[in-house]
Amino acid sequence: MSSTPVVTIAALVVGLTVGALFAFLRVPIPAPPELPGVVAIVGIYLGFKLVGYAGVGFDLLEALGL
Repeated sequence: MSSTPVVTIAALVVGLTVGALFAFLRVPIPAPPELPGVVAIVGIYLGFKLVGYAGVGFDLLEALGL
């Protein structure tokens, strides 16, 4: 599924709503609460996309016979 502006905005709205609900209920969010943790998640995503773009990789599940 390709990302469109509508899907991106909808995801942002859902994220904001869920984040507000977590804050309202005073429960910890299931995500890093500090900027370095969020940046690390963005880095993981970008690394994943970079390897996919480069077309390199190793199929671990296939190697394990799964």
